[in-house]
Amino acid sequence: MAASSRLISRLTLVTGGGSGIGRAVCQRFASEGASVVVADRNEESANQTLELLSRDHKGQGHLALGVDVSSKDSVEKLVTSIQFMCLSCFLAAPPSVCVNAAGITQDEFLLKMEEDEFDKVIEVNLKGTFLVTQAVSKALVSAGAVKGSIITVGSIVGKVGNIGQVNYSASKAGVEGLTRTAAKELSKFGIRCNCVLPGFITTPMTDKVPEKVIDKLTAVIPMGRMGEPAEVADACAFLASDDSRYITGISIEVAGGLFIG
Repeated sequence: MAASSRLISRLTLVTGGGSGIGRAVCQRFASEGASVVVADRNEESANQTLELLSRDHKGQGHLALGVDVSSKDSVEKLVTSIQFMCLSCFLAAPPSVCVNAAGITQDEFLLKMEEDEFDKVIEVNLKGTFLVTQAVSKALVSAGAVKGSIITVGSIVGKVGNIGQVNYSASKAGVEGLTRTAAKELSKFGIRCNCVLPGFITTPMTDKVPEKVIDKLTAVIPMGRMGEPAEVADACAFLASDDSRYITGISIEVAGGLFIG
């Protein structure tokens, strides 16, 4: 539940907004007053998210667009389109908030994983985060924006690894490193970059996991349950708002205490 209207007049781009964590982020941001661009490779899913977004704040407008985050041309077209589309009160403006939530899994044991299974996950999760972060930050700098917030969605397994996810773990470790470097480079332009590290969250990705595996996972989570997408969205909303205006280059774990050091 949104506790405030911290994001009024913020134009926000959310990749992977068609489902799971990305959809929850779109809903949370809209409830706090942001105008949201829902971007997803699956345009049907993006439009389904669009229908769920609140429009209770004056001047608020939302939009759904297709994007393949692993394609530079597709990402650049997306950001250019946003700047030259009239979205409610916004015209010719880049998004001041960006949440990189697009991601995929192709799980397999290291000894059995095919090269293309590794490459595809890296292309979407890591390269995609790079391309979107680069395009949005370039647009903000060119527009002379005084501030911006770029949020990346990593994973707790990027820190500790996970059996059967050598590609996913590597991609998410890379996302965290990318975020810290981007924070150092972009701070002088007023752009903050932070990373959220979800633990095991109930999403379409985890729907594929057998129930007995879920039971084993929840048994080792100190809080005793899987997380909800909305709980990750809560952290993203904080990092997007001025409540975190002096925070950049950090990672917030949303994992129920999993892998506490």
